[in-house]
Amino acid sequence: MPSDPPNVVASSDTLDQLYAAPSEHVQKAVTRELLGFHKAYLAAASFFCLATASSRGLDATPRGGPPGFVRVIDQRTLVFADWPGNNRIESFRNLLDDDRVALLFLFPGLEVFLRINGRAKISTTPLLLAELAEAGRTPKAATVVTVEEVLFHCGKAINRARLWQASAQLDRTKLPSVGAMMVALAGINNASADELDAHYDHAVKTELY
Repeated sequence: MPSDPPNVVASSDTLDQLYAAPSEHVQKAVTRELLGFHKAYLAAASFFCLATASSRGLDATPRGGPPGFVRVIDQRTLVFADWPGNNRIESFRNLLDDDRVALLFLFPGLEVFLRINGRAKISTTPLLLAELAEAGRTPKAATVVTVEEVLFHCGKAINRARLWQASAQLDRTKLPSVGAMMVALAGINNASADELDAHYDHAVKTELY
C-alpha cells in the first residue's frame, strides 16, 4: 500500500470526474413502486439486509425466512415480521428516531441484487401479526415499509466474492469459533468454548421463532 496520505474526495464534482454518468437504461430501471417482476423476486426472497439510522449512528442487520416472508401489501407497501435475535432491537430503536430504511436482497444462486429504499414504521396490529405467523408462532411486532425507490443491482460483487461457489465456502476451523469469542468477550468462565459452540449450533438452527 502507498505510504502517501490519500487524496480525500470532498465534492460531487470530483466524483463526476472520476465516474461516468449512469446509462439511460440504468436510470430508467429505478422506479418508485413495486412492479410485477419486483413482486416476483420478493415472493422468492429468503434473505435481505436492513439498514437504519438515528442520531446515534447507523446499523445494518440480516433478516431471513422462507420464501415469501416479506409480504407485498400493495405497489408502495411491504411488510415483514420481527423474529428473535439478540434483543438489541437496534433497527426498531432507530426507526423511532429516523424512519428511513434501505433493504438489500440477495438471492441464493442468482447474480443479481434487489434494492429498496423507503420509510418504515413499527406495527403491532394483531390482524397483521397473525398474517405473518410462521411455524405456529406470531411475531411481537412487524416492520411496514413505504417504498420510495426500487432498483435491481448487477451481481458483479457476487462474482468477485465467488459467493455461490462451493470452493469459496470457509473452513469453520480456520477462524475463531463463536464459543471462543464468547469466552473472550463476555468473560464466560463457567462453560468451555466447546460447550458454548454446541449450544450456539443447536440454538441457531432450532430456536428460530
